[in-house]
Amino acid sequence: MSIDITDLRSFYASPLGGVTRRFVGRAIGRFWGPLTGLRVLGLGYAPPYLGAVRGQCERALAFMPASQGVVNWPSTGPSASALVDPLMMPLPDASIDRVLLIHALETVESPSELLHEIWRILTPGGRIIVVVPNRRGLWARMDTTPFGYGQPYSRSQLKTLMRQTWFSPEGWAETLYVPPLRSRFLLGSAQAWERIGSAMSLPGAGLHIVEATKQLYMPGSVRAIRRSARRRLAPVFVPAPASRVAAPPET
Repeated sequence: MSIDITDLRSFYASPLGGVTRRFVGRAIGRFWGPLTGLRVLGLGYAPPYLGAVRGQCERALAFMPASQGVVNWPSTGPSASALVDPLMMPLPDASIDRVLLIHALETVESPSELLHEIWRILTPGGRIIVVVPNRRGLWARMDTTPFGYGQPYSRSQLKTLMRQTWFSPEGWAETLYVPPLRSRFLLGSAQAWERIGSAMSLPGAGLHIVEATKQLYMPGSVRAIRRSARRRLAPVFVPAPASRVAAPPET
């Protein structure tokens, strides 16, 4: 179940959304690494987090699923956002160096097919950063935020999914220990919640964040998916009636 683009924009414009952007952006930032000369793709709803790296990389793109809707990004200059089918993205093989997946994996119908498609567009050794709701956290149990929709994951489930789709998990983080409530007191103490939760490795974080590297050999399942995609896109030739040929005049 996808959340509408209007609700996503409203959430990130709220005080709770501002806290989310700060803590999630900080956690993501630890995984980016040097981006000079690299091509970065945000898939799902990534504009709140792409602005921080847009000036560092060669180019940054924001792809948003058709079921969700799309907004123009960035707000100034040429648009770098597009409405796409996330299982058949309009990009050539091995064309992207970094992918940020947020507000996407938990709502897509086939998570493994989505990750196979990301595997296809990543360069050899390319990296993906995945942000998903923690099934043990409060954020996955309340629909007052976008992270309360779709399928949450445990760390072991996410690790298994990544390995099945030919990614090698290399870095983990948890964030959003503060309850997802709009209380001014809670939002004011969010930094303390985050500091205590991280220091004690408490199990109730709102989100899992995993960084994984593309393995360099192509699985047969990906080939099968790409073949089926080509079949779906193959043109269909409709037979046309033969032209009438006039009979020769009688002699």
